[in-house]
Amino acid sequence: MEYYAQQQAMAGAATRAPVSGYYDSATGAFVHSGDAGAAKLASPPGPPVGVPVPQVRAGSDEVYQLVQDLRVMERREHALLELSKRRETRSDLAPILWHSFGTIVALIQEIVCIYPQLSPPPTLTANSSNRVCNSLALLQIVAADRETRPLFLKAHIPLLLYPFLNTVSQDRPFEYLRLTSLGVIGALVKVDDAEVINFLLQTEIIPLCLRIMETGRELSKTVATFIVQKLLLDEMGLAYICQTADRFYAVSSVLAKMVATLQQNPQPSIRLLRHVIRCYLRLADNARAREALRQCLPECLQAAADPQMHPEPVAACLGEDPTAHRHLLQLLQALSLR
Repeated sequence: MEYYAQQQAMAGAATRAPVSGYYDSATGAFVHSGDAGAAKLASPPGPPVGVPVPQVRAGSDEVYQLVQDLRVMERREHALLELSKRRETRSDLAPILWHSFGTIVALIQEIVCIYPQLSPPPTLTANSSNRVCNSLALLQIVAADRETRPLFLKAHIPLLLYPFLNTVSQDRPFEYLRLTSLGVIGALVKVDDAEVINFLLQTEIIPLCLRIMETGRELSKTVATFIVQKLLLDEMGLAYICQTADRFYAVSSVLAKMVATLQQNPQPSIRLLRHVIRCYLRLADNARAREALRQCLPECLQAAADPQMHPEPVAACLGEDPTAHRHLLQLLQALSLR
């Protein structure tokens, strides 16, 4: 926390004007304010009146100018939004962001300057949330890039996102902030990298993801479960979670609660259910976890594999997803329950 306080002091008072949307980390798309599910926000005002905006040519020159504008507080909000829009069209944007002078510091300033708004009573606004989500969208590019990912980890930048993951408010600005922060971690684990897994296992990422899996909204639950799944798929991650009974039961109990919640939903999320089953299947690869799962696997998953059973929500959901159904059958076979 002392480090965070130092970063806050360095950040100063950032301008918090509205931006036009938020970054959906699960779909990889920038959602504009007119899109379904996005907050109803005003269009971005652009740079304040009287602040000159350099005239630049399209293409590389424009991107370089926008990156330079990140160092100018009056132009930063506009630059964040425009660079977020261009993140899919520039394969070299990550090294440009990382190696350009002052850029990563500017993005960190955007993150740490809203920490005070997270403290009870929370005062985070939609405008502040969307602005920092644009910064996180650019950091996600850095996290996903093969060249800059090791540098990103070495600088311990993911730890700066944990205060966002630690929030519990269900208000939309907080949910967008958690979702986009999860997207940065998701970008790290998406590529099989032992260095990433080793780094994350030394942090509090698993407890943070478990709480979101239990209490978050559907999209955040899905991304958090994906992160836990990717950690489990690595041998280090599986060994870590199954090393103690407390860790195993922390994960398995949250998975069981998620299944119960999905069972109560008339239209459960197929994608979320697929990730949950995949986590169970991977846990079954550990001998001690396999024995425990025989006793604590939710009954509705055992029944859902029987085609003679009445199609309840989970069973009906599995009928629409052959991959998830196949994984469930593999799980039941591994547990000698079928």
